[in-house]
Amino acid sequence: MNNSVSNTGRLLWAGLRALLVLTLVTGVIYPLAVTGVAQALFNDRANGSAVRADGRVVGSSLIGQSYNLPLKKGQETPEPDLRWFQGRPANGLGSNSINTQYKLLLSGATNLSADDKDLIRQVEDAKAAVVKDNSVPGHTIRPSQVPADAVTSSGSGLDPDISPAYADLQVHRVAEKNGLTAAQVQKLVANHTEGRTLGFIGEPRVNVLELNIALKDLVATE
Repeated sequence: MNNSVSNTGRLLWAGLRALLVLTLVTGVIYPLAVTGVAQALFNDRANGSAVRADGRVVGSSLIGQSYNLPLKKGQETPEPDLRWFQGRPANGLGSNSINTQYKLLLSGATNLSADDKDLIRQVEDAKAAVVKDNSVPGHTIRPSQVPADAVTSSGSGLDPDISPAYADLQVHRVAEKNGLTAAQVQKLVANHTEGRTLGFIGEPRVNVLELNIALKDLVATE
């Protein structure tokens, strides 16, 4: 009996010591080591890839945000602020009293099939809006010019980038709204177009937040 109690005690003590050691290693030392390496070698990414403008953080290069006009009285859906480049639709993001699009983020796709009537309506409405918003005097947008990312949301609904084709489509409208020439705005787009990662991964892209910051700086100097 005493021998059994003694063995049980030794096993419990060995288990407790293993628990304490593993807690220290995996719960304290390892997280601190990973955090230290991340802060030392990848400080920007480890801290959310924050984008700064005018001395303050205005967003993350990894998360899209909306550029809308303030809601008018009785208005439920905000209108886009056409002075700025617009990102992809965010139809996959849910909305309730806590989570709204691009605020207190709720990531997600629409999960609608390609032949779903709601998705078809969303795409058709988005295409009509893109054509209308970006057609300015002397430059008319045709429906065939509208790229897919202008009318569909990404899998997460938080894509911070648009295709160069969608950025180019918005150039004349942005120039007209800001009193700039199309050539000036086109140059901004070209300067903020990133190629494929490592030359073969993904597609060329334009970060909307960084492009709009550059646009704001350009307008301020004119």
